[in-house]
Amino acid sequence: MADKMELDTALGQVEGWSAAEDGKHAIFKAFEFDDFATAFGFMSAMATQAEKADHHPEWFNVYNKVEVTLTSHDAGGVTEKDVKLARKMDAFASKLV
Repeated sequence: MADKMELDTALGQVEGWSAAEDGKHAIFKAFEFDDFATAFGFMSAMATQAEKADHHPEWFNVYNKVEVTLTSHDAGGVTEKDVKLARKMDAFASKLV
């Protein structure tokens, strides 16, 4: 199990992410793409990365938008795993826009 980190520490390591508004110890970001196919392609690529890391996001998709919440349930909050996956998502999304 990874160690839980302070939310401010995690947010300082990723750009454009915010604290989840639902009271969870989690980070959140909404991605917007040109169309549904691009949004779905983002989710498909990130699903593969998440599976490799054995770390799965909470996400919601409508048309060209993908809302992502990252937290490590076994640690009770954000860990380095969440920060790493957030960075991968940011890097991949930047190639699609």
